[in-house]
Amino acid sequence: MKVQRFFAKSMAEALKQVSHEMGPDAVILSNRRVDGGVEIVTALDYDENMARQRLGEKAAQATNGSRLAEMQADQHRRLEEELDRSRSRIREVREKRASAGSDFGRAMTGGHAEAVSPDGLFDSARGNHDADMAAVAHTGGYSGELATMRAEINSLRELVSGRAPVAEPASTVNPASAVQQRLAERLQEFGLGAELSTSVSRQHRAGRLEDGWKQSLKMLATGVKTAREHWLEAGGVFALVGPTGSGKTTTIGKLAARYVLEHGPDSLALVTTDRYRVAAHEQLFVFGRILNVPVRVVDESHSLDDILDELSDRHLVLIDTAGLTSSDRGYQEQLAELARSDHNIRTHLVVSATSQPRIMKSVWHCYKMANLAGCVMTKIDEALTLGESLGFVMETGLPVAWYTDGQKIPEDLHRAEAIPLVRMGVERLKTLQRDQAVAEGA
Repeated sequence: MKVQRFFAKSMAEALKQVSHEMGPDAVILSNRRVDGGVEIVTALDYDENMARQRLGEKAAQATNGSRLAEMQADQHRRLEEELDRSRSRIREVREKRASAGSDFGRAMTGGHAEAVSPDGLFDSARGNHDADMAAVAHTGGYSGELATMRAEINSLRELVSGRAPVAEPASTVNPASAVQQRLAERLQEFGLGAELSTSVSRQHRAGRLEDGWKQSLKMLATGVKTAREHWLEAGGVFALVGPTGSGKTTTIGKLAARYVLEHGPDSLALVTTDRYRVAAHEQLFVFGRILNVPVRVVDESHSLDDILDELSDRHLVLIDTAGLTSSDRGYQEQLAELARSDHNIRTHLVVSATSQPRIMKSVWHCYKMANLAGCVMTKIDEALTLGESLGFVMETGLPVAWYTDGQKIPEDLHRAEAIPLVRMGVERLKTLQRDQAVAEGA
């Protein structure tokens, strides 16, 4: 991860500098007004896991991704200021060293030019030798100080550039770090990524492994945010986005069935924006017929806002979307339609718990331009471990509104709560370890 600061008289000029030097993939960590203009802190290959690891215990204060980015930018500013101070000290020492060297040269020149008698020759030689040794000792002291500050600057450079510190030899590993390493391994077995596991394990400074495990689970439960609002009670307009096969339409069917059972069909409507695939909305129409709920389709003749205007008397409107990727036709159009709507659409990302962490993160990057308000976790019952999903919501800061754990409608739909989800993840890990033990025994 490369972090860099830019200064300019205006925000437009600063953004031009960012675009010219770092390209379109730069992430803006923070911006603020300073004397003479504005300051922007940007990063390439920004990774929230790495940011949390570098911030250490302070990362617990970051309640969302934007706050974490601000803290990362502040840390970078402090490191650069310390680096500048160290450079100034290096220059001062070098100037003193150069001055001492020139004084010594003048002393030696004056010693050789001075006429001495044979009787005073020994004294003169001894005086020159003492002066020589004093100068060497003097400059040698500066060399030691320079070496120390060079090491300090190299360390600061590593921190500023985001490079990992050099690992300590095995002989210097203390018991606390050994427990942290074992704890990180257990967290990876739980399903967390290597970087997040390391970051969480380092919060456990001392004590037994089991104490660290309990502490880590509490941190996970604190880090996993859940939606405070109950969709079915509060009402509103909710859209589900995500890749094909993630379970968007089935989840909408479960939500609609739950709502009809509790409140009846008269105040509910379903909408689909998928006009890109042949017969893509057939499943949603099936749900509509079974539940006696109207289903509207966004197309060239009926815009999303027009349809929502017509459905303004409905207490709850659920919007299904096409499972498109950034390379598909209509991808930008669909997300822009949701983001720019005149209605308050709360868009939620549907994430399959069976997906790999990299795929989850990639999907989030694809859909975050739709102003995501949260996420829905699906296929919980099919996942071997839940740490991947929990780690994903911790890193992205997306509140989890619902999760599904089967095909039954609407029984397999549940409101998300952090502690039960973490507890479920622990039970899933125990089941996996038990199955592995049986397989090894067989």
